[in-house]
Amino acid sequence: MGVDVCWDPATEQPPARRAAFASMTAVTAGDKTAWLGLFAGDAVVEDPIGKSMFDEEGKGHHGHDGISAFWDKTIANVERFQFTIRDSHAAGDEVANVGTITTYLPGGYRVDTDGVFVYRVREDGLIVSMRAFWETERAMATARQEG
Repeated sequence: MGVDVCWDPATEQPPARRAAFASMTAVTAGDKTAWLGLFAGDAVVEDPIGKSMFDEEGKGHHGHDGISAFWDKTIANVERFQFTIRDSHAAGDEVANVGTITTYLPGGYRVDTDGVFVYRVREDGLIVSMRAFWETERAMATARQEG
């Protein structure tokens, strides 16, 4: 069993790590406005990277309109999120977080998505890129209904 890596967002942290933490916080709070406010106007979200049920062309979700539509298609349909970050590697203007996103879906279903979640920020701390490396089939294999 792994040990969660925790960092105190009140202490000095690299800008990309702070942005990733703010993103996870906004998602768990269900605060779409706060989440969109973390992204630059020309940002791109690839979650997961490549073609998927969320991105049929595999080109990512571009700008606030595309990222907003991604929220509506994915995040808005989840009852609760839990982020477990087991490791975090910050370098330059990016951070790669290794962990599991647990989603609680309507009907009592739960899915655990293991992956690497990479955020890149610009000088003002706004996210310009969020890329999520995870496998749909692997995540769906964890789907189960809970009590």
